[in-house]
Amino acid sequence: MSQKNLTLAELQQLSAADSAAGKRLTYLFDDGSFTELDQFAVSGSELSGVVTAYGYCNGEPVYAFAQDPAVKGGAMSKVQADKITKLFDLAAKTGVPVVGIYDSNGADLNDGFAAMNAYGELLMWSSNLSGVVPQIAVVAGVCSGAAAMLAESADLTVLTKNAELYVASNSGIKNPAENAAKNGTAALVCEDDKAAVEAAKALLMKLPLNNLSPVPVFEFDAPDTAVGSDAEGIAKAVFDAESVTEVYADYGNAAYTAFASLNGSAVGVLATNKSAEKLTADDASKLARFVRTCDAFAVPVVTFIDTEGFAADDDTEAAGAVKSMAKLAHAYAEATTIKLAVVTGKAYGSAYIALAGKGANADMVFAVPDAVISPLAPLAAVEFLHHDELKGADDLNAKRNELAAKYEREEASAAAAAQHGCVDGIIAPEGIRAALINAADILAGKRISRLPKKHSNIQL
Repeated sequence: MSQKNLTLAELQQLSAADSAAGKRLTYLFDDGSFTELDQFAVSGSELSGVVTAYGYCNGEPVYAFAQDPAVKGGAMSKVQADKITKLFDLAAKTGVPVVGIYDSNGADLNDGFAAMNAYGELLMWSSNLSGVVPQIAVVAGVCSGAAAMLAESADLTVLTKNAELYVASNSGIKNPAENAAKNGTAALVCEDDKAAVEAAKALLMKLPLNNLSPVPVFEFDAPDTAVGSDAEGIAKAVFDAESVTEVYADYGNAAYTAFASLNGSAVGVLATNKSAEKLTADDASKLARFVRTCDAFAVPVVTFIDTEGFAADDDTEAAGAVKSMAKLAHAYAEATTIKLAVVTGKAYGSAYIALAGKGANADMVFAVPDAVISPLAPLAAVEFLHHDELKGADDLNAKRNELAAKYEREEASAAAAAQHGCVDGIIAPEGIRAALINAADILAGKRISRLPKKHSNIQL
């Protein structure tokens, strides 16, 4: 027997316009104004449990959906999935970004098999749109199972501090959002749903509409701070004032990633000098993921290098960190966007090759005058180059340090690297911004083609 159709008055009574989902969408769209799609689509005798809409964010078009926990706990039904699929389809046709706001207890068990098929279709749509239009997920409540996979398929995922993003329930993790930040699942964790949605809106400003659109251009003020010694200090001194937004701050302690603008144009910022630690598997994964995100939308990448290289200890080897290191090198080499590198301190061995090596990666490489660029750490280099001299030393440690300092000055200096074609220019710290602006400007027309293939087989 077919379901009885509801009257318009009955549908309006069910309307989710005043729901938490609708309110969250007002945080996203300019002036809180949006146009809802399929407003009266029902699943059984209730609404679909999701609000789908379009409108403008920062003056640019955006599609968005927000699950409504007041309707069956936001449970995913076929009708809900159909509404979200329609949004993905429109995004593909028009090249417009998608923001998803997740708050659901899972699949609608009354529609179980259909819901499973629907999740599979949504994952396929998200995968097909990946790298075509920006996708940002906001987890404002519970997001579990297949929904968690869908949210994490977005380019960037933002959580509220009380959100729960998991595949397996009852895992025993006391602070899911904090854990998501530490393991790199969450790009940002915000105080509440309003702050999280506004953060997603701010991230959209840093990205083009789609993979064929130019990068965003902003009005800007030049920075007025001196160049600092850590990644954040360098970023705030080099890039436009108030433009730097760090992401994945709690993941990978020796790496730094942020969106910013340079002379008014959006860029991605990466650095390896957030701390004195060597790069771990987490650092390599963090940098690789961010490079690929920027490259997907042709956002120029600026990398600051100050690292002694990759960690080399028993724990690192046991964890198979070399796979993450290979992934990082692959991500940089594969990227076709503008790639600029500045050696601000140490750049040793494989880390230099992966992050700033001219042969495979950077379009232009600069170094500050006191940078140290070497195939090996200086102490290790003198063991090979001056073994006989060290063997007869009265004070081995003092002699080793003396020779290492000489090696840094003569064999591993920025000037030596420039003579061997490893850097394009040596610039004072206060000249970094001007050098990067000039390089980005001359490279603006960069075009590169790769060998025909289905896709590269990057280590994951």
